[in-house]
Amino acid sequence: MYDLPLAPTEVAENDEDVVTADRRARYWEFLEPGPIPTGSDAHYRMFTALLDATYNPYKPAVLDWPVLDSETLTRITSLPIWDIAVQTEIKAAARITFYSQTVARPELRAALLHMAGEEARHKDVLSRLVAAYGIPMQPEPFYTLPNDAEWGWLVTGFSECIDSFFAYGLFEMAKRSGYFPDKLVETFEPVVQEEGRHILFFANWLAWHRARLTWWKRPWFELKVWAVWVFLIYERIGIAKDVDGLEGADANFTMHGSTAISEEMDLPQLLAICLEEDKRRMAGYDSRLKRPTTMPALGRIGLAVLRLKTRIMGR
Repeated sequence: MYDLPLAPTEVAENDEDVVTADRRARYWEFLEPGPIPTGSDAHYRMFTALLDATYNPYKPAVLDWPVLDSETLTRITSLPIWDIAVQTEIKAAARITFYSQTVARPELRAALLHMAGEEARHKDVLSRLVAAYGIPMQPEPFYTLPNDAEWGWLVTGFSECIDSFFAYGLFEMAKRSGYFPDKLVETFEPVVQEEGRHILFFANWLAWHRARLTWWKRPWFELKVWAVWVFLIYERIGIAKDVDGLEGADANFTMHGSTAISEEMDLPQLLAICLEEDKRRMAGYDSRLKRPTTMPALGRIGLAVLRLKTRIMGR
């Protein structure tokens, strides 16, 4: 087990503080005017300032978990995602902290430790949720850090890009369908938005890092990025098998989870909502920041193919 980083300093909240903090977490403009070239010092100052400037000081210990009726409680506790969610946050915090120890620049190291602290806070939120609703959990496994700290950071960053894209859609489907009660949605909303800030930070680090690599280091780095994507595809196949071993769970928790949330939603609807939510959640941040592009691009391609298939099959 690891000593997880502490979340950034938290402040007391009242209703006005909550509204202010929520807006601060969703809307931000970097103060320096003018164009900001990718890889420039200004780009570095902008993306390393992002997480602290948009920090939401909510406290997991005082989150108000609503009382659920028996039907809703059964739906929530039967979702086959809680073990993976808790374990993912622990691993993310540990890997980001590990990578930060290899970073010489103090501003970047501080931003990475801030992000790791927020990942640890997510684990705390999820742990309190499962405790509040009596969700059964498997024993927590022992985690080992990768030998290559940059590899671990890339795996974490790209994993969050994938998972956040689908989480946006599933969360919104749950809101629209009433699968999650409004009070539970309100309680969990800051965590979902926080992940959006994380992938925005990662996308800008990636663009900045690529732009500053010497020509002879670029091929190795791009090879590593491709290897990470191959690993993530393999890992998600492995995750699906592990989930299938849990009682009452489904192998593909993304698609089966969407079916559980709303029987009327199918894959094209899920992808359309994911794309809509991704755009909405990124809209409030400085337009000069790079946005994650891979998952939205794949989502648009997938949606176009599925719609074309529907039209052909309908003839």
